[in-house]
Amino acid sequence: IYIQTSLSNLLVEEGDPKIFLISFLLVLLTTKSFCFSFKNGTPWCLSTFLNVQLVNKIVEINIKKNFNMSSDYIHIYNNLISLTRNKKLYVSLNRNDIFSDRLYFFLLHFAFFLKNFKSDENQKKLQEIYDFNFRQLELSIREIGYGDQSINKKMKDYINLFHGMLSDIHFWNSLNVTKKIDLLKKYLSDYDDLKIIVVYFDDFNENLSKKSLNLFLKSVIKP
Repeated sequence: IYIQTSLSNLLVEEGDPKIFLISFLLVLLTTKSFCFSFKNGTPWCLSTFLNVQLVNKIVEINIKKNFNMSSDYIHIYNNLISLTRNKKLYVSLNRNDIFSDRLYFFLLHFAFFLKNFKSDENQKKLQEIYDFNFRQLELSIREIGYGDQSINKKMKDYINLFHGMLSDIHFWNSLNVTKKIDLLKKYLSDYDDLKIIVVYFDDFNENLSKKSLNLFLKSVIKP
């Protein structure tokens, strides 16, 4: 069972109740244990036809695979959420921060993450992390109350936005401060001093370059 910090929870201020989602695997485990206990101790799956047994086995394998992936990648997702909650990022914002501000910071952090760990060796794992993070983002949007049609449009917009960020971030190391500020202006509005954000992401980028992907998978970061 894993606990996921919801991106929609970024809308609340520090000290307000936090929202947690518990994996549906708990429900599955409880149901399976209940079924197992009946029929005089005979496993419930043995009373089904062979083809159903095979389907159940395949589903069970896929669930275990997805659970292991979720257990690994939830650390990365929660780390990105934690970084996005860093109050220092909003010091020079000349208004109250809103969901879109924190979403943009989430995507910017993720773009720097992919930039630093992109390699042939990590390609499969990074694709899984990419898929996992955007699934969590979709869940967060659903929590806010958007319908399926609105969610599909928003997810398309967010993915296009992210790929634009990823393309810009690729050249980050070769840019001077002025060009980095111009880059961030495309995504961050109403900031009095974006140089603070440039320094922040310079440090974040350098910190990532000194770590391995496996270390980041297991570690927990506090803003």
